[in-house]
Amino acid sequence: MPQLFQFILYVTDQERSRDFYRQHFRRDPDLDVPGMTEFVLTDSCKLGLMPNQGIARILDSHLPHPDTGTGIPRCELYWYVENVQQEYQHALATGAQHISGVADRDWGDRVAYVADPDGHVLAFAEKIES
Repeated sequence: MPQLFQFILYVTDQERSRDFYRQHFRRDPDLDVPGMTEFVLTDSCKLGLMPNQGIARILDSHLPHPDTGTGIPRCELYWYVENVQQEYQHALATGAQHISGVADRDWGDRVAYVADPDGHVLAFAEKIES
């Protein structure tokens, strides 16, 4: 089993994304250097932000350039939170794009959906008490 999960989002503007997630997480990143910003979310999970141009150099001609997918939902980050409505409102206040408001979903969670500046889907969830 992995000891650490790091999810890296490819972004068009590292500073803009850093500022969005800084506001979203209500804290500064743990690493912020040209080419990578990281937020340590738990002891075993980090979120990284890498500019499209940085990963494009690694991908070379093996895969399409990441710019061709910007704005197209490429992933969903699903977070369990204490107060879905509060996190949803906070995300909208920090510049997230509304996708779907708070609603009870048929899989047993109350969830709201927004998108970050690059179109990555963020979901805030809590278990529905039965």
